[in-house]
Amino acid sequence: MRRHVTRRHVTAAVTGALALTLGLTACGTESGSGGGNGDTLTVGATPTPAGEVLTYIKKNLAKKKGLDLQITEFTDYVTPNTALQEGSLDANLYQHVPYLEDFNKSKKTELTPVTEVYLPPMGVYAKKAKDVTELPAGATVAVPNDTTNEGRALELLASKGVIGLKKGAGANATPEDITSNPKKLTIKPLEPAQLPRSLEDVEAAVINNNYALDAKLNPKKDAILLESPKDNPYNNVLAVKKGDENDPRVKKLAELLTSPEVKQFIEDKYKGSVLPVETS
Repeated sequence: MRRHVTRRHVTAAVTGALALTLGLTACGTESGSGGGNGDTLTVGATPTPAGEVLTYIKKNLAKKKGLDLQITEFTDYVTPNTALQEGSLDANLYQHVPYLEDFNKSKKTELTPVTEVYLPPMGVYAKKAKDVTELPAGATVAVPNDTTNEGRALELLASKGVIGLKKGAGANATPEDITSNPKKLTIKPLEPAQLPRSLEDVEAAVINNNYALDAKLNPKKDAILLESPKDNPYNNVLAVKKGDENDPRVKKLAELLTSPEVKQFIEDKYKGSVLPVETS
């Protein structure tokens, strides 16, 4: 059965920075209908893992459901939401609920989650250190510069005690909320897409899963610290414009995204680097 999001759960990765370039569609180049043309559904996604998951569905499952799935890929976290709000997309898959809620608040959009799909665990990566506790004193650690993922990155560092955070700071934590910093780490916020490249210039970087995979990093093997799936609020969700939750096309895609076939695809392809959401 499909599990709907009813509280502050999540997706993938995210940034409030300026949009980068809109990519080509992964499977066809039709523009979205923003309300629909028959059973054609245009979905925006980042290439990895969302685009790959959707491509699997398009090639193997959608036709049997009578769904004409069109996939448009984006290289940033802002444009897929603005396109969804404006109606050139019918849905998107790439973000978690804290980011979606923050985006709605800051951009005055009306987007809503439909169902959780997978957890793309955020990780800490380094060229030299094998464990986050091995980072040298004075090390520079790059983190995502958007509101929710910056806090998420700081929470991950705090989970191993390399920094301490003000009680209750949570996903909205900023460097100003750091209460202890025994290694005197320098926290350097960067555009999320730049984080993999920053590893040439910093001692460590906290990288969103999709950008790590795009950079050929293996989160399960290469991360020196990886988020735990237990009670994790950052599951990626299928999102639509408010009022479209019951669109039959959206319901078909939601069912496919949480199907046993897609769960098996995620497990086989990502081997623990992306984790399918457990459904009841």
